[in-house]
Amino acid sequence: MTSSTITIHSPDGEFTAYRAAPKSGKGPAIVVLQEIFGVNKVMRDICDDLADQGYVAICPDLFWRIEPNVDITDKSQAEWDKAFDLFGKFNIETGLKDIAETVDLARRDKDGTGKVGAIGYCLGGLLAYLTACRTDVEAAVGYYGVNIPKYLQESENIHGHLMLHVAGKDQFVDAAAQKVMHDGLDDNPHVTLHDYPAQDHAFARTGGDHFDPEAADLANTRTRAFLQAHIG
Repeated sequence: MTSSTITIHSPDGEFTAYRAAPKSGKGPAIVVLQEIFGVNKVMRDICDDLADQGYVAICPDLFWRIEPNVDITDKSQAEWDKAFDLFGKFNIETGLKDIAETVDLARRDKDGTGKVGAIGYCLGGLLAYLTACRTDVEAAVGYYGVNIPKYLQESENIHGHLMLHVAGKDQFVDAAAQKVMHDGLDDNPHVTLHDYPAQDHAFARTGGDHFDPEAADLANTRTRAFLQAHIG
């Protein structure tokens, strides 16, 4: 695995992304969509793991318009306060523009195959859903995405494949919101929802307060099979 920081040029300006590529040569590309803590070690480790699986993983700095190069953890109250402040200032629409630029770059990556997927967590889980709705990615995976019910009407635009991992005890996505998601998406042939009834938000974040190794392994195993089936 090799990694580097790359620059993405967009009509609104330049922003950076962490890129990890497989040693084996070419592979499908995956755009990794951050949590509210920026492109931190958790996100970089996810990219590195995807590269070890044979993918070109690219994680764009989606907070660059607010504050470039955010890299914080979930280990202190001050960092949580900053993360929620950034989340409050984040503009979904401009973020999706940056994701679309990243998807386009990933599709043209010198080590890519032309196929592109997306995977996101928390805020990135919502963005993965919207990436499936608004871009031409072949596959997208969202872990415990927030605020998805607000955008359910867009699901009719999904032409690729989408998988959502839903935490049953998610403190940010209550049971009513989860029901709305199921009611709106269960009959969509492009979408698969997996429920983890006993889990709280961020159950797959290694080292997090709600990390559950068994549930995380199950979700990650499902994700690997899903990506393999749809982008190779």
